[in-house]
Amino acid sequence: MPEMLADNRHMATSSRISATQKPGLMNVSHTEPLRGRPQTIAEPLLTNFWSIRFMGRLDRYDLPLSTTSDLAAERYRTGVDLLLSLWPGAGEALDEAIAADPDFALAHAARARLHAISAQPSEARAKIVKALDLVARNGTERERTHVNALSLAIHGQSAKALAAVLVHTDRWPRDIVILSMPLGAFGLFAFSGMADHDQARVDLCERHAKHFDADDWWFLTYRGWAHGENGNLRLGRTLTQRALQLRRHNVNAAHAVAHVLYESGANEEAQEFITGWLPEYDKTGVLHGHIAWHSALIALELGDIERALAVYNDHVAPASSQGTPINIVSDTSSFLWRLHAYGHTVPAGMWDDAAKYASNFFQDVGFPFVDFHMALVAAASGNGEAVEQRVAVLHKLIEDGKLSAGPVVPAICRASLAFAEEEYALAAEILAPVAREVVRIGGSGAQREIVEDMLLVALMRSGEAAKAHAILNERLQRRPSPRDTRWLNQLLSPQTSLAN
Repeated sequence: MPEMLADNRHMATSSRISATQKPGLMNVSHTEPLRGRPQTIAEPLLTNFWSIRFMGRLDRYDLPLSTTSDLAAERYRTGVDLLLSLWPGAGEALDEAIAADPDFALAHAARARLHAISAQPSEARAKIVKALDLVARNGTERERTHVNALSLAIHGQSAKALAAVLVHTDRWPRDIVILSMPLGAFGLFAFSGMADHDQARVDLCERHAKHFDADDWWFLTYRGWAHGENGNLRLGRTLTQRALQLRRHNVNAAHAVAHVLYESGANEEAQEFITGWLPEYDKTGVLHGHIAWHSALIALELGDIERALAVYNDHVAPASSQGTPINIVSDTSSFLWRLHAYGHTVPAGMWDDAAKYASNFFQDVGFPFVDFHMALVAAASGNGEAVEQRVAVLHKLIEDGKLSAGPVVPAICRASLAFAEEEYALAAEILAPVAREVVRIGGSGAQREIVEDMLLVALMRSGEAAKAHAILNERLQRRPSPRDTRWLNQLLSPQTSLAN
């Protein structure tokens, strides 16, 4: 999932630049006279001091960096590339940048971003506070708004962070640390509660595409991800595969390729790709378990239950995955729920292990993507009271105007409980009116598909064959699916037990 974790609730070189972005004295805020009064005699001297001090130290996109150290600038460039490809080593590179220049605000800010992605909120807040202090004293205008946008996100002010990011990137579109923030499956757009966040990502990428070279691996990754999630699978595949070709150790590109292959119905190709690529990625990597989850999901789709369970046990289960809590909770709950809903037996102890892990996290309500997955765990574990309590709080948040995703969130939580209690007609009754609104909880299409799967199985098991048939036909027109084909055949064969 490219560029994870929009805020801390989870605790995630080109010559083609415009004249206003080219490095030079006018990019440095210290060169600008203070608004509202004429320059004093001392200000030209101050201007000259700052321009000489920072001259020539640039990021990979030719944006000036306020550091006195060539080593700090080089380590920062390396650290940002590792950060935005989610490859191990970003922390060490950014720490070396800070060691080379302790007053380098953007290095502290990037380290804060990495802490947030790694589900280390207290460390993220400490680093961003330090960055704010430093950038106020020796940063450019771009650097100040850069750090401010990150600070808003890290402190959980998502709506303000998104607004700040959009203003910032309209002026400095090549500031990729900031441009990345709205673009991932767990980004600011995805978790905004918007129903059209997939289109919003595409629009943002296309608005700024002119500022990036055709073979910029970072931009290809995000542009391809945006188009793939928005339904343009052919373009998404072309762009993300090119991004991975340019930088193979790019986790976000590998994740995006896995998505577009799955959404295209190219299951065998996706499985072969993940099997070949994943061993290169250290198991401590933040998305290692999640990309393995894709492999387990594909095996489940193909009916290879033995392989699906083996991948789950080796890479996805709480005892095996070293990912972040948001991924472990969502990956374990959604895999086990699918396994059961598809008519297979969940081995003894697996739901208990998932519930025990989840109990350590996300007790606060109001993060829709997490609320849904926590409801899955509680419902499947027989803890209906926990689901009902979460639903009650969600309704109160809606009444108070504090849940932007809206009524779909408590609805899908209630439906999960009804489904777990085998009240399939009730589950279908709850889900059918809100099915098109599930996009508001964020995450990826593959992650949200579980809700439509739940509706389908509930319809089949409650005797609503015609409605289930219509959904299956629509899905099979979009992509080939062995699972959906099996279900469709079951509907056409009354002697077959449905949704097995």
